[in-house]
Amino acid sequence: MKVNMRNILAFGAIAATSAIVLAGCASSAPEGDGDSDSKSDFSGQITVWVDADRADVLEDAAKDFTADTGVKVSLVQKEFGEIRDQFVQQAPTGKGPDVVVGAHDWLGILVSNGVAAPVELGDRAGEFEQVTLDAFSYDGQVYGVPYAIENIGLLRNTDLVAEAPTDFDDMIAKGKAAGTEYSFLVGLDPEASDPYHLYPFQTSFGAPVFGQNDDGSYNAEDLQIGNEGGQSFATWLGEQGKAGVLNTNITGDLAKENFLAGKSPFFLTGPWNAPAAVDAGLNVAVDPIPSAGGQDAQPFAGVQGFFLSAESENKLAANEFLLNYIGSEDVQTALYEVGGRAPARTSAFDAAVEGDPLTAGFGEVGASVVPMPSIPEMGAVWQYWGVTEAAIINGSGGDPVALWDKMTTDIQGAISK
Repeated sequence: MKVNMRNILAFGAIAATSAIVLAGCASSAPEGDGDSDSKSDFSGQITVWVDADRADVLEDAAKDFTADTGVKVSLVQKEFGEIRDQFVQQAPTGKGPDVVVGAHDWLGILVSNGVAAPVELGDRAGEFEQVTLDAFSYDGQVYGVPYAIENIGLLRNTDLVAEAPTDFDDMIAKGKAAGTEYSFLVGLDPEASDPYHLYPFQTSFGAPVFGQNDDGSYNAEDLQIGNEGGQSFATWLGEQGKAGVLNTNITGDLAKENFLAGKSPFFLTGPWNAPAAVDAGLNVAVDPIPSAGGQDAQPFAGVQGFFLSAESENKLAANEFLLNYIGSEDVQTALYEVGGRAPARTSAFDAAVEGDPLTAGFGEVGASVVPMPSIPEMGAVWQYWGVTEAAIINGSGGDPVALWDKMTTDIQGAISK
């Protein structure tokens, strides 16, 4: 799905108070009826699970929220990678949080387990980038307030190569002409490759993971990864591995290290690595990802936001905190400043793009992003996808097309169970 990173969700402004604790339970205040906009209707407290990177910003927001509404916000710091599973386990017991930070691709699991509740955005939906709404939507309903969006792009050292490549072959040619040790860098894993970073090349062969319904949602019954384009992509992967262009021994850290050392003019990465390039004194630009298969190279969009618990006993206050505080331009801008991910709210996004050419560059690449599938069936894809790519790149296990076909069969079998 092609999306335009303009016209999306949005929310109001302000902020909230917090006691940062190591553990917390859902609030015990009775749920409001949601019919009144009066701050006097709010009572009790809400618990928000957040990781350390976002805790300081939310602490400020929580102070404002408490001052405005009288509702205490208990901020519970969690490791980001542990939040989803703990939320699924604890929410049904009534001891979980009211709100959790998370990634949009958790959505299928959260909804299928009945722990996430829809958030009514109304006419405020138009205040956010559309791709963030698409990412947080499931069966036509929005399940959270997005705050950040990110996608990868091609980071280019402009002192080594003056112009953006026209396609993948042109990029490799320009990289070789630069005389650096590596013509192109992307971080991979020896056993699991990195389907996320390689996906734009796969889509350029016309091989998305799933087809899509008329409303843009993914159709789990339309598995397209194994189509003819996917087979061509598998052949291409084998060729790039044999040529040494793709190397699973070059991890993400090594790719970054070598790019910062000037050993390659091109680095396929996201905005999280751009500041290090600037700090290293490199002159860099963000280019569109070059096509390897002739069609548009579409990267995944990763969207982060905050989910509302279906088991919250204080949904009225939790909704208010989500919509008018976390969704505010001030808070979304503050989260961008500490995390480097472009804001989901359009006004904050536009300001970030105007103030930083690298953010603008990734935003331009983001005009053709596709939300990472969040349907539960995506778990079956991840199970086989990366290990198959690694085997093909490493030249182990046999014919690339045969390996890709087996992967497709395995994915289909897992989905059908």
